[in-house]
Amino acid sequence: MSKELKIGFVVILIIIIFIWGFNFLKGQDIFQPSKRQFYVEYNNVGGLTEASSVFINGLKVGGVENIDFNTNPDKKGEILVKFSMNNNFQFSKKSIVKIYSPNPLSGSNLVLLPSNEGEKAESGDYLTGEVEEGLFSSLGARLDPIQIKLERVLVTADNLFNNINNVLDKKTVNSVKNSVLEIEQTITDVRKTIASLNSLVDSNAKGLNETLKNTNQITQNLSKVTDTLANANLGEIIRKTQYSLTSVNKILDGINNGNGTAGKLLNDDELYKNLTAMSQEMEELLRDLKLNPKRFVHFSLFGKKPAPYKPEVVEEELKD
Repeated sequence: MSKELKIGFVVILIIIIFIWGFNFLKGQDIFQPSKRQFYVEYNNVGGLTEASSVFINGLKVGGVENIDFNTNPDKKGEILVKFSMNNNFQFSKKSIVKIYSPNPLSGSNLVLLPSNEGEKAESGDYLTGEVEEGLFSSLGARLDPIQIKLERVLVTADNLFNNINNVLDKKTVNSVKNSVLEIEQTITDVRKTIASLNSLVDSNAKGLNETLKNTNQITQNLSKVTDTLANANLGEIIRKTQYSLTSVNKILDGINNGNGTAGKLLNDDELYKNLTAMSQEMEELLRDLKLNPKRFVHFSLFGKKPAPYKPEVVEEELKD
């Protein structure tokens, strides 16, 4: 074999390897040609490339062959995606082909959501396409309402600070400063007062200790008294006291009603009059005895009889 022929074989081999590698990178295997081809229309392919793969339930079943604008005038601006499948998996025309991205760092791929309802899909059919929201687009959709609310909050905060700036003019700021200085002076005075109280407490610590001891002693004495009262039969004492008061009330009621000797003494008017008359007579008797003792008492050594009583003498003496 000549040298030129060897070089030609090597060049042809390199070209075949290049073509195979290029198609392999695109997800196509030229040694296993696609048996079926399908079309999907999208408004946005979301990073899908001709090297993207087609999956069913996580299993790779094909790849994207071509991505281009739709030539149909009625669908101008839409993108037509052509993909192929390397197996005979059957599904209906109602199946959905969705563009999805497993993670933000990887490219987009196609995932076929097969359906068994309706007519079976044949090579060359058009399927329904959808675009699954990625992580960032989903976060953006959720953050949009938060952004709107945050903007409202910022506007409100800006208005609030503007109002605060309007209120805090030079005069107000000076007043605030003066108030702060007065508060500082008050705190200083309070500290001085506390220091004075501490000094007073320190100087009278001994007296306070004695007072606390006396208070403790009084508390102990009160505790003993309360213990004594607790041990005493207060119920029995109160019961007896109540019984005694009841008896005294009965006696007083009897006296008020004139029952018994004491009641008659206190309530009998006749007895009072008799006692009054008797008192007067006793008073007259004592006066007569004082003025005329010989009338009642006679003393003689020789047994001489007393002279008879003469009322006239008595009357004269009484007159004198």
